[in-house]
Amino acid sequence: MNFYKELELIIEAKNPQEKIKKFDEFFIKFQNKELSFEVLEAPKKFLEPSYIDLCEIISPQDVPKRKNLTEKSGQINLIHAIAHIEYSAIDLALDAAYRFHDLPQKYYEDWLDVAADEIRHFVMLETLLQELDSFYGDVEVHNALFEALQRTQTLVERMAVVPRYLEANGLDATPMILEKLRKLPQKGIIAKIVEALKIILDEEVDHVKKGDNWFRYACTDENKNPQEEYFRVIEKFYPQGFLRPRNINIDARKEAGFSCSELEFIAKRELC
Repeated sequence: MNFYKELELIIEAKNPQEKIKKFDEFFIKFQNKELSFEVLEAPKKFLEPSYIDLCEIISPQDVPKRKNLTEKSGQINLIHAIAHIEYSAIDLALDAAYRFHDLPQKYYEDWLDVAADEIRHFVMLETLLQELDSFYGDVEVHNALFEALQRTQTLVERMAVVPRYLEANGLDATPMILEKLRKLPQKGIIAKIVEALKIILDEEVDHVKKGDNWFRYACTDENKNPQEEYFRVIEKFYPQGFLRPRNINIDARKEAGFSCSELEFIAKRELC
């Protein structure tokens, strides 16, 4: 079995059950060193997300708001939104291993480990949806993460945008969601959502750190200054990304590899 061809098939799998089954079988073979690494002629450019037949795709501005968390509908919207991020993140991690060749073995180990984490996160959230008589695909979703996959076609850009920007933004957002949830009675589904988000937050720090490591590796390989290159890439893809002051998860971002000067630029205030 060819490493890259199998990854391509997993990325293109059209439903969660198929994707997870294929990945589990593939991951065992990878760990047992049963795969060949002959490079394909060219990585495939994916034109549509793997969830296209499962979810109704709308603009990010129109996605149902995550409010009324004391009501079932609000809880479903919140869980579904996070489940969609995790499901999209599965393909992003797999594509990181699929698209970029001739890298150290540790690179591929890292991104397959991330994919395994994202699958576990998705399954955890999908279980909560099922407790609410819902399922993934019940709520409209956006394409923002898939579009990031399509647009970032170099290792420097992918590592800057996906782990160090999009996923790092999640390190900031999740504590704010947890703060809202902790104001509610900690029982039933609310307690389960809190527990799931705590697990996800802790493990996402490691994902951002892996991205930071490989971003710096790619910058060194191309003789680029990591901090200058990071802000150049984010300005290219997200011109409004760092224009305004923002609340950030300082401790988590430091643990994930952000420097004090980067954090102060992002937050627009002195921190260190």
